[in-house]
Amino acid sequence: MKVIIKQNAWIAWLAAMKLNTRRAAIVIGKTIYLWNITADEFLNDKEWLCHETAHVGQYKEHGFLRFLFLYLMESIKNGYAANRFEIAARAMEKKGTALEGIEFLVER
Repeated sequence: MKVIIKQNAWIAWLAAMKLNTRRAAIVIGKTIYLWNITADEFLNDKEWLCHETAHVGQYKEHGFLRFLFLYLMESIKNGYAANRFEIAARAMEKKGTALEGIEFLVER
């Protein structure tokens, strides 16, 4: 599967503002949007890469619109940190299995 990485994305900036952090990554479908981190830095951070790639897999598993709906409902019900999709993505951080069969394409 091909996953696109986009740097300096406004949507990732919004995520950074919401999460009160200086850098962020957000996944929409098969695209990982970055803010305040280069694609090279991100690709070298294996734990963060596995986390975000797990979200790509969640989109694939549930379908685009269904995943967005489920993720939003989880966040409303349980909050960001206790969202089951975030818990599952954090569990994948130490496992390289999320990266198997993935080709990353960087849009510069």
